[in-house]
Amino acid sequence: MIALLRFVIFATVVLTIVYVSVSLYSRAVRRDKLEREWDGEIREGDREAFVRDGLKEYDQSLRRKLILGVYIVPAIVIGTIIYIVNYT
Repeated sequence: MIALLRFVIFATVVLTIVYVSVSLYSRAVRRDKLEREWDGEIREGDREAFVRDGLKEYDQSLRRKLILGVYIVPAIVIGTIIYIVNYT
């Protein structure tokens, strides 16, 4: 039981690091895309406000929520493997 608890804690730490990394990378890519869109269309006004509004939309997007799959997919895979090994 202690081994399982250690594994769960270790897995949670590793998956949190992966989640934060993927989340920051995805947000940086979206920011770059918004900045290129602004530069390409040569808009007038506040560039930072345009980027900020675009990132607010990104925070509510499905893509942002799908990154949570970093936690869900490994848990399902590990649970399935444990079930198959022990009960089949």
